[in-house]
Amino acid sequence: MAAHTTEITLRTNGKGTYEITDDVNSAVAQSGITSGTVTVFVQHTSASTVIMENADPSARTDLHAFFDHLVPEDTPYFVHTYEGPDDMPSHIRMALTRSSEVIPVMNGRATLGTWQGVFLFEHRRAPHTRRISFAVVGE
Repeated sequence: MAAHTTEITLRTNGKGTYEITDDVNSAVAQSGITSGTVTVFVQHTSASTVIMENADPSARTDLHAFFDHLVPEDTPYFVHTYEGPDDMPSHIRMALTRSSEVIPVMNGRATLGTWQGVFLFEHRRAPHTRRISFAVVGE
């Protein structure tokens, strides 16, 4: 069994989803692995990874609105607000999603569906530089 790891940095412009599907595919191609898995891991507690529709941007607009409604920034009982009113909501949004995704690799490609894309889900309002690791394992 072989393993290949790589890392990227992504500069965000604040809250939203940022497609990294091409980066996932590039990591798989660089690995030379044709059958296995690729793990995508964001190294932060206020951003997450999601697999989401990538054909119609309104699906992601609705996702953003849903999370703003589900975990509002003006929640009065949050104590962890050292970095501002979006501090604790960003951690909760990350916990409700995931810090990683595992995608099967078949025939040297990540087996995403026709309308699926892999996204970094930035939960903070301010721009950030995010580190994302890829680990491709297989043969």
